[in-house]
Amino acid sequence: MWKHGGRAFTADSGEVHPDDPDDPMRTAMRQMMGVFAQLERSMIAARLRHGRREKAEQGGYAYGAPPYGWRAHQKELAEEEAEQAGRARARQLRDEDELSFREIAAVLDAEGIRPKRGERWHPETVRRMLANPTDKPPTLYPRQRGA
Repeated sequence: MWKHGGRAFTADSGEVHPDDPDDPMRTAMRQMMGVFAQLERSMIAARLRHGRREKAEQGGYAYGAPPYGWRAHQKELAEEEAEQAGRARARQLRDEDELSFREIAAVLDAEGIRPKRGERWHPETVRRMLANPTDKPPTLYPRQRGA
């Protein structure tokens, strides 16, 4: 807590006042609060990365919501048969029929193949699903640095 002009301020008061050239303490406190907030965010991110790495090294799935075609089952990824069929159909439409992502989305909707979330397919969802050239989920093979 610090005082300025008869008013007391604390870090959790939520009040942010503009810097005042006659009050360098205000500037210093704001800067220090920013430094510690950034440190805390960085520490949280480092703990999460470390925990995911540990879990992956022990063989568990540790990378968020499973992609289309897979589901998390007992800390592992398992194929979801209906979604795998949807992936195969989308790949067939792209490779054999040479349809655009928008056209593929329309065909999948028309055939009653549902996306993992939402009511309808979006062309960007189709593009992301087909961007993975392997039959493995993208989180099970090494990620490319800078990609």
